Amino acid sequence: MTKINNMELPTEKVKASRKSPKNMIIYGAPKIGKTTVLSQLDNCLIIDLEDGSDMLDALKVKAHSLKDLQAIGVAIMKEGRPYKYIAIDTISKLEEWCEAYAKQIYMKTPMGKNFDQKNPGASVLSLPNGAGYLYLRMAYKEWIDKLNKLADHVILVGHLKDKMLEKKGKEVAVKDLDLTGKIKQITCANADAVGYIYREGEETMISFDSMEDTVAGSRCAHLKGTAMPMKWSEIFID
Repeated sequence: MTKINNMELPTEKVKASRKSPKNMIIYGAPKIGKTTVLSQLDNCLIIDLEDGSDMLDALKVKAHSLKDLQAIGVAIMKEGRPYKYIAIDTISKLEEWCEAYAKQIYMKTPMGKNFDQKNPGASVLSLPNGAGYLYLRMAYKEWIDKLNKLADHVILVGHLKDKMLEKKGKEVAVKDLDLTGKIKQITCANADAVGYIYREGEETMISFDSMEDTVAGSRCAHLKGTAMPMKWSEIFID
């Protein structure tokens, strides 16, 4: 190490501190088995926002509002973060809840203090020129930052959205994460791995291969470009 103004700079390569994803996204079609595979991960608390875990034996707790989610987070921290993994099922519902919170953030600004009086019951997303989406991003990022503190590994569960893109003059159907524009960018930028879950016959598969028709990928060397049977022991290897 070279020390300059009390800052040590490396003079050789620094070894990687971990191999497995700290933050991960899994997404796929409805009823494909996303919540089921989460129930198979040891010491993973599923925070169920959509009542999707009722048919499963799992380490789980339900939240029906941001207030519930806050209470769960406080309880987890008070217990000394007892879970190695936390799964949020789903982030689509979290984004929906953050819309109301975004309105609260906006109404605390000088511009927004009279918003509800002038627009009773209106969403912050009704602001002109898409200005409300800034507050939605602020609200969503605040909650993602809170959730990231609850465990060593945080898994975000998303829905599948099929969309059409033009590539080389042709329309191509792309499997994508169902989140709003820059919310998706924030979520994916925060993740070490984005896995697309699908079925091959009776087997549940996960792909981290960013193909032409699928949004997926990983910073983790052992996952990058792979498609494999869904086994947590092959994903979390530390």
